[in-house]
Amino acid sequence: MPAEIRHPKPVPDWETRVFWEGIRRHEILLQRCADCSAVQHRPRAICATCLSSRVEIFEASGRGTVHTYTVTHQNQAPAFRGSVPYVLAYVDLEEGVRVLTNIIGCEPGEVQIGMDVVVDFEDLDEETAVPRFRRA
Repeated sequence: MPAEIRHPKPVPDWETRVFWEGIRRHEILLQRCADCSAVQHRPRAICATCLSSRVEIFEASGRGTVHTYTVTHQNQAPAFRGSVPYVLAYVDLEEGVRVLTNIIGCEPGEVQIGMDVVVDFEDLDEETAVPRFRRA
């Protein structure tokens, strides 16, 4: 298997800070609208469905399925150069949102659309982690 990706450290803003604090604790935090019940990711100050400001935060299960993916064979960005080939995928979480992530722990040729996956966190340092997914 190729080397692990050396993820750049995320730079949270005021809307995404809570999400990244959850990731640091190895939790995926999503938002649910208190008015229309829509679940959303990426974090926002308002509901993207009904524009309500009554969004609540809850912890996701961390389970999902691969919606689609690509195997990256070339990347000249320093953080990714030594990690090719790697899998970049959209994963549909059980809660109904789609996240862009990496699939780890298996050969790129083993990844399939519809494959069950579970979150796996990589600690970058004591204050920062990133979510990735592996076969369930």
